[in-house]
Order: sequence, then C-alpha cells, then structure tokens
Amino acid sequence: MNAPAESVSPPVLELSGVRQSYGANEVVRGLSFQLRRGAIACLLGPSGCGKTTVLRCIAGFEPVQAGEIRIAGSLVSAPRLLIPPERRRIGMVFQDYALFPHLTVEGNIAFGLHGAPRDAQAQRVVESIDIVGLSGLARKYPHQLSGGQQQRVALARAFAPKPELLLLDEPFSNLDVDLRERLGQEVRDIIRRARITAVMVTHDQHEAFAMADEIGIMHEGRIEQWDGAYNLYHRPANRFIADFIGQGVFLPGAVLSPRQVAIELGVLNGNIPDTCGFDCNTCGKGCHVEVLLRPDDVVHDDASRLQAEVVHKAFRGAEILYTLKLQSGRLVLALVPSHHNHAIGERIGIRLDVDHVVTFPPQEQPA
Repeated sequence: MNAPAESVSPPVLELSGVRQSYGANEVVRGLSFQLRRGAIACLLGPSGCGKTTVLRCIAGFEPVQAGEIRIAGSLVSAPRLLIPPERRRIGMVFQDYALFPHLTVEGNIAFGLHGAPRDAQAQRVVESIDIVGLSGLARKYPHQLSGGQQQRVALARAFAPKPELLLLDEPFSNLDVDLRERLGQEVRDIIRRARITAVMVTHDQHEAFAMADEIGIMHEGRIEQWDGAYNLYHRPANRFIADFIGQGVFLPGAVLSPRQVAIELGVLNGNIPDTCGFDCNTCGKGCHVEVLLRPDDVVHDDASRLQAEVVHKAFRGAEILYTLKLQSGRLVLALVPSHHNHAIGERIGIRLDVDHVVTFPPQEQPA
C-alpha cells in the first residue's frame, strides 16, 4: 500500500499511522504512505473520504491525533507537535487559486518571496513566469486572465520559493470539463520542469490519471490501494476500487479450475483462486464468483454467433459506449468505434477479449 521510498535519501513526504477526528467522527484512520523526491502523487476518492483532511494535516492547517508526518526527514506533525505551515517549506495551490486581485501576475508570484533580496526576487519571478508559459502577461491582473492562466499564476506563486513539497487542493474543479484533462497534462509538465515533488487531492479520476505517477485510492479515511493508473483499472485490489475506477459491470461466474471461470459469455482464463474469496487450496467446480467486465473487454464482432441487444448508446466522438442486454437479461458495456453505428433494439455480434480477469466474492451467496 505504501509508495516506494528512495534507497539513498529520505522520502520527501512520510505519513505514519496518521489519525484525525472531528468530534466523534474519525475521518483519517491510521493512514500511512511515503513519497519519493520528484514524484507526483494523488489522493483520489469520493467526497467525505478524508482526502482533503489529509492534505490539511500535511500543510499544517490541522493537527494529528495520532501518528507522525515528516517532510524531507523533519518531523512536522505529531500528537503534541504542530510546526506551522510557513515553516514547512511547502507550496499550496488552492481550489479557488486565492490570487490577489489588486496585484499583477508578477506581484502575485513575488508575494511569497518577501524577505529575499530584491534582485533575487525579480530573477525568480521571471524564471517562474517562464516555466508556466506566461511570458508577456507579467503586468496583467487576475481578472484579465482566463481560468487556465489564473491556475498557472497560482502554480508559479506556489513553487517560486522553491518548496520541498507542492500541495494541490482540487486544482481543476473551477475549470470547464474539456479543459481539465489538457491542463492537467500541462501542469504535470510544468511541475516536472520545476523539479518539484507534489501531492494533489481530487475526486475526479481523469484528473488523477492525467497528473499523477502514483495514486492512493481513499475510502472512509484509509488508503485502499496505492498504485499506478493501469493497475488501479486492470488490477483493482477490492470491489470498491473496481466500482470507483472506470466503468464496468459484474457478471456471475462459476470457477471451473484454479485458472478458469465460466460466465454467460464464455470461459475466461486467469488466476481465479487468488481473488475468489473462498478456500483457495480446494477451489474448484461449484465455487461462485462475480467477474468484472470493462467496456473494452466486450468487442463488437459481426462474425460472432454470440449476440446482444442494444438498449442504450452514448456517442463519444471516436467511440460509442453501448449498453447491451444479454440473453439472460443482464447488461454489459461495450466501447465500439463510432463508425459502427447501431440502432436501439438492434442485435449485434460480440465476443470477449479479456486480458485481466478480475473476480470478487459474490455480494450475496447463491442458494
């Protein structure tokens, strides 16, 4: 579950057994992870899972009731210790950017550099503006900038003092949906050029996938799985993650052997006992599971004798997401190139193309 630590230098960020409550409501429950230098990580989860509280604890805005937080090897939070935010060498990008409307772009960026020699401030402001690609806009005020440009100013202001750690709180939530993923990739490149270690929190998995090297899925105050986007999608550690990440449906299956499971659409090969949830030493025929099928596991094939009825379609430009009804009445999803434009009620041929067999114990035991 922990992010891998560097073997030579200490992790830039280390949380060990952190707990935090608001009254009787425990929102962070023994959370631990490490972040190596130069990594971009994301805490991803639904509203109320505790991810923003974790970020506030890292920043020093909230105390911890148990556990420790270390930044670059220095202890900054413990039950009777709270180093203030200004002494933690962190940069913060807030959800609403928190730019000063009466200051220009260069004025906003210079705000965090007070105390440094004037020449050094000016040089760092120029460097930061260049890194975020806002050259020529230094004298503009926030109201003269687009939302994406304001976000870049907030980012430049946060890393201008050269912090050990950059924290981003839902940084794209105020932007249009179409802009989020593109800007996420741009911000990732900016953070890479600035050689900053960063932690972001979001409830949007597309933002997390666009930005992060490492993603921690949070649920009820705990990290359920710390992994890359590929494994979270194709190798979810539990059913909550399988439901939360991507799209998919569950079909009932029967284990035929330690590496085979039968579902309505055919027989799948995979390491079934590792995830079936029963006595894996004796797992065999009669062991029931539920099998996760993603939209890319169900392939449109006109030549297939296996058919399903189109009950819904969502046009996505290059692709159409079809909801298909099987003979049993159960539904599956299929992502199909959009030149295959089928009508509601039409029956189309399908086949399975499953590289990762993901199974979980049934939510209700069969009779």
